[in-house]
Amino acid sequence: MSGATTTTILSEFICSKLEPSILQAVYNKTANDLATQMRSDIKALRENRPNLEKHILRSLAEKEDFEQYIEYIHNPRRHFKFFIKNEVKSYFTKQNKLILNIFKGNLKQKEQIVCNAVKAATVAVKSKSGDGNMWFRCFTKTLTDELKFTGDSCVDLSEIKDLDFLENFLSDSLKEKMTKLQDGFKSTDDIKMEKCRKTPDEHLIEHFCQCCWVQCPFCKAICTNTMEGHPGDHSVSFHRNTGLNGWHYRKTTNLSISICTTAVASDRSFHPNSSDNKVPWKEYRKAGRKYANWSITPDHSELPYWKWFVCRFQKDLETYYNKTFQGMGEIPHEWRQYTKKEALESLDKYM
Repeated sequence: MSGATTTTILSEFICSKLEPSILQAVYNKTANDLATQMRSDIKALRENRPNLEKHILRSLAEKEDFEQYIEYIHNPRRHFKFFIKNEVKSYFTKQNKLILNIFKGNLKQKEQIVCNAVKAATVAVKSKSGDGNMWFRCFTKTLTDELKFTGDSCVDLSEIKDLDFLENFLSDSLKEKMTKLQDGFKSTDDIKMEKCRKTPDEHLIEHFCQCCWVQCPFCKAICTNTMEGHPGDHSVSFHRNTGLNGWHYRKTTNLSISICTTAVASDRSFHPNSSDNKVPWKEYRKAGRKYANWSITPDHSELPYWKWFVCRFQKDLETYYNKTFQGMGEIPHEWRQYTKKEALESLDKYM
């Protein structure tokens, strides 16, 4: 077999083997790039989880959807994921041109990586007066791990002596192959993000959701620690009304209006897990394991947002828990003075 024929066979072999590898690398990089871009462009996805939670609470208030509130209260991790996925979906709808440019730019970048590997192999092997077999070994090692090339050429390449011809022929073949690939992506509809090893929303969910999700046993507020399984106590910046979690006054159907930080400063008691055991609020850690690892500081810190929420969704909460805000649980008149605007402003002021 002549050197020219062997060169043609080798070029076709390399192009056919590299195409799926390049595409996969492009999809993976695009997903990561888009996640980074979204963290810059979308306000809710900037900074950290507390900032994300603030935007989630704002979104919930703007929509006034009680069912979504209940999911957030009782299954916050699932609701965070739901919110992130919706933000990504909305971004994809609005940023078609940007997404396509990022994808096609990554295609061009990967093409350049391969072309550089071709040139590097040629320079290295020519300096050693090597043949096609040596060039192929050098080429496959030069490629980055991201574009790792596997497979034997299945052809004896010792006939290939003109490495400049090989480089030029292969470069032209690659350019032709990559042009066809580029032409195959005319819109974002042609980009199948499910082919990514990890989609943009999965990148973002991993970033924001790998943290502590333990909730206060009284009010369901989420521990703010950024480490899952962290040492030490759980804590939050603001506790809520315990009635949001269905807590009610003993031997009544009256939902509680107590806020954890105020309750632990009082002389009152509670019955953990609806048991007959009576535990002073000041000694709440003695109520059992899920209470013992929480640090609840006695103070009067309150977030107006949740007072507004209780008033706005009073009937919904009463129906959901089959209890009422009456008697000892009567909602204070002062709570009813908060407007939604003031509730939202409290998020910006305190969170």
